[in-house]
Amino acid sequence: MSAPLPLFPVTTVGSWPRPRWLLDAVKRKDPDLPALRDRACLEALRAQEAAGVDILTDGEQRRDNFYSFLCERVEGMTLMTMADLLDFVEDRAGFEAMLSALDVPAYAMRNPTVTGPLRARGALVLDDVRFLRRHTRGALKATLPGPYLLSRSTWVKGLSDGAYPTREALADDIVRLLRAEIEALAAEGVAFIQMDEPVLSEVLFAGRSATRTFMCAALAAKSSPEGEMELAVDLLRRVTEGIRGPVLGIHVCRGNWSRDDGVLLAGDYDPLMPWFARMDLGLYALEWATPRAGPVEVLAGLPRGAILGFGAVNPRTTEVEDPETVAARVRRVAAILGPERVQLNPDCGFGTFAERPVNDADTARRKLETLAAAAAILRRG
Repeated sequence: MSAPLPLFPVTTVGSWPRPRWLLDAVKRKDPDLPALRDRACLEALRAQEAAGVDILTDGEQRRDNFYSFLCERVEGMTLMTMADLLDFVEDRAGFEAMLSALDVPAYAMRNPTVTGPLRARGALVLDDVRFLRRHTRGALKATLPGPYLLSRSTWVKGLSDGAYPTREALADDIVRLLRAEIEALAAEGVAFIQMDEPVLSEVLFAGRSATRTFMCAALAAKSSPEGEMELAVDLLRRVTEGIRGPVLGIHVCRGNWSRDDGVLLAGDYDPLMPWFARMDLGLYALEWATPRAGPVEVLAGLPRGAILGFGAVNPRTTEVEDPETVAARVRRVAAILGPERVQLNPDCGFGTFAERPVNDADTARRKLETLAAAAAILRRG
């Protein structure tokens, strides 16, 4: 049993930069890869503990990216590059134009694609959490890709419809897989379970921006933004309804593969607040370290009692923020929600994509130290 959390607990969104020796071992298919992944997870854990993090993750060191790792753990999913998918996209010209605007070559982007009936080969992330529990008594957070992200980005006409005629049919199996995993994590005593749903920002912001995110490039949604959001709310409620124990939440960002903000989505969270209010979740981990986030006053629209994971440092910059400045920004948020409802985290992960981290481990650690120092200032009043 972990100790009670302090006010303004510090955590991460999930990913940590993978060490070069681990990436090299993955490429050469090192026979000692399981032990090397254990070592990398321990290094990420110790870095968080040393920085003063209160809610810990494994840094997603066993994952290629925040959702493609499912290809190793679920039958019926195949990892494909965006270049591979070009022949199956209905609007190929539009798809290629979108890819050309991004700061990553198409061959380097890999998307898990459903090519057969889904069946879990074992636990999705439970074993990773059990490994952490053997090495720390701190509070743990498990991270999973969310049901809307998976139903939208993994169904591709011509590849997926042999197993699932429609995206809605696929969504039923995704709900089944995620719900079973969350129930297992709850039984394990995990304190927080975070589902990553970055594409929710694309649904509502894309109309105000020329940029689209590649997280959902494999499928151009046929429904209206309102229809897509209705689906997202329904899927999240189906996955979490009736589960007791851990705090269940989502992370919503605007893309995290480049330091160039010009290729990332822009838009404040105001249009998402009414939808958040219907999700019946206990945690919303959101970006707020850049002006793109908009005013904090919209946070009054979060569901009553829900915790905010306040993005207080930017994972994509080399500049390490000042703790006093961070604390001052958090005070404004605490005045709206109450201090007991605020966690401190970076805007997003430091290494969402294994081969393209947005920062190095030393800078990531220093940014977490800033969050811990800001939390200490806030706890003193």
